[in-house]
Amino acid sequence: MATFSLVDLIESLPDQGATWGPPVATETMLNGVPYAPFSKGDKLGRMADWTADSKDGRDGRGGRQQYNRNFRDQQVYGAGTTTLFAAPAAEDESSFSVVSNVRDSGKTRFGRGAVFTRGRGQRGGRGDSRGGRQQFQRSGRGGQQYGGYSDRGGRGGQGARGGRRFGWKDYDKPTRNRDASVNVKADWKLLEEIDFNRLGKLNLETDEGEDVDSYGFLHAYDRSYDKPAVKSNERKLTALDRAAYNVTTSSDPVIQELAEKDEATIFATDNILSMLMCSTRSVYSWDIVIVRQGNKIFLDKRDNAALDMVTVNENAADAPLEASEGSKDSINQPAALAEEATYINHNFATQVVLENHKVEMHHENPFYNAAEETAPPASKAYKYRRFDLSTSEEEPTYIIVRTELDAVQKNAISGDDQYVTVHALNEFDSKAQGSGGALDWRTKLVSQRGAVVATEMKNNSCKLARWTVQSILAKADVMKLGFVSRVSPKTNDKHVILGVVGWKPKDFAAQMNLSLSNGWGIVRTIADMCLKREEDGKFVLVKDPNKSILRLYEVPAGSFDDDADEMPEPVEEEAEEE
Repeated sequence: MATFSLVDLIESLPDQGATWGPPVATETMLNGVPYAPFSKGDKLGRMADWTADSKDGRDGRGGRQQYNRNFRDQQVYGAGTTTLFAAPAAEDESSFSVVSNVRDSGKTRFGRGAVFTRGRGQRGGRGDSRGGRQQFQRSGRGGQQYGGYSDRGGRGGQGARGGRRFGWKDYDKPTRNRDASVNVKADWKLLEEIDFNRLGKLNLETDEGEDVDSYGFLHAYDRSYDKPAVKSNERKLTALDRAAYNVTTSSDPVIQELAEKDEATIFATDNILSMLMCSTRSVYSWDIVIVRQGNKIFLDKRDNAALDMVTVNENAADAPLEASEGSKDSINQPAALAEEATYINHNFATQVVLENHKVEMHHENPFYNAAEETAPPASKAYKYRRFDLSTSEEEPTYIIVRTELDAVQKNAISGDDQYVTVHALNEFDSKAQGSGGALDWRTKLVSQRGAVVATEMKNNSCKLARWTVQSILAKADVMKLGFVSRVSPKTNDKHVILGVVGWKPKDFAAQMNLSLSNGWGIVRTIADMCLKREEDGKFVLVKDPNKSILRLYEVPAGSFDDDADEMPEPVEEEAEEE
């Protein structure tokens, strides 16, 4: 029998370095088939799972996983792969829900994270109240969530984890596709396309302007409208037969005379100029016709243009819907509301003046012809004012604006005459779609006037900004805002005056964060774009109906001539029973 020494046995062993035992396998292939490492303690539930989370750093909910949170134990043999092949649960609990027949209490819960509802209580979820502030719900489209703060620190609160909370079928809401105010023809040439972000950065400081001439007359404002209306004796809005005019710039005989004297480079009316200066606040489409003659620019409008109409809740988060967008309430559609608001503004301005007191301007009304008109002229003063838009002394640039004043009142202390502009906000239905979460004026206007005005500033930012700019351009001392509501939300032909509030225009502009220097910068920029063209021409500035963009087109010389040849008819309202 052969004998082996211990040395021979050691030398016959394979050389494994410092290890002992069989070699460690690092392969993940078994006969060409990949497999996941596992330990004997793992429970195999399925052969493969193609829906498993990958290692791209995101979990199935779309959130980013924390580093080394789920994969920190991957180096342990078989760890982390147990869940891939885990056996399914005995019962799938994801579809399990508890059915309760207990009716929710109708009491309102107050305190931190409380939920307040208005209306008929739509089915819409409470939303996540962990954001630290209560959720507001209105019953317009059922369960839409408003207000609150998200847990990310920003305003929102419309859902869990700070994201937007979609209400009932809110995800299925169609995108607003509004129509343009004017049809863009094929022969129009696009010159410039300016987004609102660029317009918002423009700035041009100018003076307060100087009076060039004044026309027309003013009646005294009736201060009794400043007193809160008594519910049992509400004042009805009545239609008075008075002639008011809305003449475009190039058809104004006074502006034509001033242009011949080279008094300025740019000519406009306050209605047109205010739209251009407040263009960054606009949502609906509008257009301005710009005519260049030599070195002069005339800012015009078309007859029956969108500029002449007073919009309603244009800036509301849930603006009134068109019929094509599913609105079934015809009197609460944007076009009907704008016509109603325009009618209210015209009649309100003529109703709140006392015709037994009159203040005459230097000249008579340039548009009124007593031989042709049957109705007396409305209380209106036209002030032609000049502003300096020069950027250098070498090239002086001036603009003449036809501004309008509606009434005059005596200063309570000094007794001096104060010029007044009069406008009216109108309420159609605080519970209807498109109301923008407005409060009920009849119950809240006196007790919560600040909240009512703040809501109107939000829902009608563009309209109020235009009125404020017009008052500042006219150098009015007071801007009166009337609050007019329907007698019944179901009818739009009978209205009552709930109250009138007065502000100094510059103070109101500060509350709205309205910058006139930005508006003057926009006017000068658009004018320079037209003046840099080599020859005279006609241009159209159009607000895109669905985007925050202004487009400047060059149009053929004969465009809109049919509209320009006809003098605008005076706006007369037939007296009717309210």
